[in-house]
Amino acid sequence: MFWFMQGLCFLPVFLVIWSSSTFIISYVISIFRKDVDVIFPYISDTGANPPESCIFGLMTFISACAGVVTMYARYKFVEKLSVETRVVSPRLNKTALVLGILSCFSMCIVATFQETTVVNVHDAGALLFFISGVLYIIVQSVISYQAYPFGSSVVVCRVRLGISILAAVAFFPTVICAFFVKQTTLHRDSKDQDYPFHLASAVCEWVVAFSFVCFFLTYIDDFKLFTLRVNTEFED
Repeated sequence: MFWFMQGLCFLPVFLVIWSSSTFIISYVISIFRKDVDVIFPYISDTGANPPESCIFGLMTFISACAGVVTMYARYKFVEKLSVETRVVSPRLNKTALVLGILSCFSMCIVATFQETTVVNVHDAGALLFFISGVLYIIVQSVISYQAYPFGSSVVVCRVRLGISILAAVAFFPTVICAFFVKQTTLHRDSKDQDYPFHLASAVCEWVVAFSFVCFFLTYIDDFKLFTLRVNTEFED
C-alpha cells in the first residue's frame, strides 16, 4: 500500500496541494495578463479580475470544503484519543473545530466578494480568516502538546509550535501595515508614500497564508493511523 493510501492521510495532502495551487495559479494568470505587479501583490489582488477571479473563487471554495473535512477528521481523531487517554480537553478540541470551520467560511467570503467590488465585506472576511486561522493552529499546537506522547511525536509538536509562532508574528504587521495603505489600485509604484506599508503587509500576508497551509502537512502522519466510517441506522 502506498503511503498516501494509509488511513486518511490523503486529506491533508490534497488540501495542501490544492490550496497552494490556488494561490500560485491565480498569481501566474494575473501576472501573465499584467493585472498585478510581479513583486508581492496581495493574494486577493491576484483574484480580483476575471478570468483569474473565477478560477480563484472556485478553487478557494474547494479548498474551504477540503479544509472543513480535514479539520473535522482531526477533531474526531483527537476526540477518540481523548476518550481513551483523557489527556486532551474536549472543550479545547471543540473550540479548535469551530475556529477551523470559521476560517474556511471566511475563505469563501474573501473569494466571493472581490476587493474591487465589495471592499468592506472582503476586508472583514480576510480579517476574520486570519484571526480564526491563526487561532486554530495555535489551539491545535496546544492540543498536540496535551496529547503527547499519545498523539504526535515531540518533533511534530515543535514544528507545529514553530509554524504557529511564525503565523502569529506575521499576522500583526499584515493587519497593522494594511491600515496605512491608502491606495487600492492593483498596480503600485515603489515611489508611492504608502508603498513600504503595502510591501510589508503583502509579504506578511503570504507568510501567514502559507504557514496556515503548511501546518496541515504535519497532519499526514497522524492521519495514517485512523479512518472514519458512516453508520446508517433505520428508525422504526
